[in-house]
Amino acid sequence: MSLVHLSHVCSHLSNTSKARLGLTSVPSTNMILTISLALQQAGFLSSVTRGGLTPPPLDDLSSYIPEPVTQENISTRRLWLGMKYWDNEPVLNKMSMVSKPTKRVWMDVEGLGKLIRGRDAGFVAGLRKPGECLFVSTDRGIMESRECVERKVGGMLLCRAV
Repeated sequence: MSLVHLSHVCSHLSNTSKARLGLTSVPSTNMILTISLALQQAGFLSSVTRGGLTPPPLDDLSSYIPEPVTQENISTRRLWLGMKYWDNEPVLNKMSMVSKPTKRVWMDVEGLGKLIRGRDAGFVAGLRKPGECLFVSTDRGIMESRECVERKVGGMLLCRAV
């Protein structure tokens, strides 16, 4: 798993929401797809669609069928993410990395329990804002921190979304 690509996506999504764009594209990898789907499930994104270099049509985004993946077009595959806004304000205000490529942060269930209750665990600040999410890479896939505590699994802290 490359945290460099994820950090680029985090800064790209933060900048996209500040620029108030409706649709943006990021590279299509399994990790970025899983994070994007988790962001959509948490309510930060309106849609996640696989596609090519050209954006899918906005009027039938839910029924859009992308072209099949071949050896010739695999390098141009993109994920098209629909940004979400409420009362003319972006739902995703900021997305930042917790683990860096040079310093990975691992947390057990007790530490994650402290974080979701708003207390600091180690040098990681707790979740203090309403709707704030922390995504964790576990051996069962990428999950939100509250789900990790429910399932009693720890892992590497990836990024947080506010």
